[in-house]
Amino acid sequence: MTAAGVREEAEADRVFAALANATRREVLRLLRDGGPQPVRALAAHFDMARPSLSEHLRVLRDAGLVSEQRSGRQRIYRLEATPLAEVQDWLHPYERFWRDRLRELGDLLDRMPDDGAP
Repeated sequence: MTAAGVREEAEADRVFAALANATRREVLRLLRDGGPQPVRALAAHFDMARPSLSEHLRVLRDAGLVSEQRSGRQRIYRLEATPLAEVQDWLHPYERFWRDRLRELGDLLDRMPDDGAP
């Protein structure tokens, strides 16, 4: 594998690791639905100490899923969706796989006789 391939794989691993945590997925949802927000607004949604939330935000930032902008003493976080599109591209063949299997199951069920048929 080339150095670029190793780097891309490491980036994908960081994105998947970030998405593996429910708190981080909820942060992404909050940013998707509410737009850029300061840490204080995000923290209001969680029952955890601010340093714990800051660690989740750092993981998301390192994965490229959020960006941080300072505004005075506040840190404003914004969703960065590009890595999510890359995850979707990676998942697409699996979606097609399951769609095909469900279609095959539907076809099989259509061919089976009804139990209540006279």
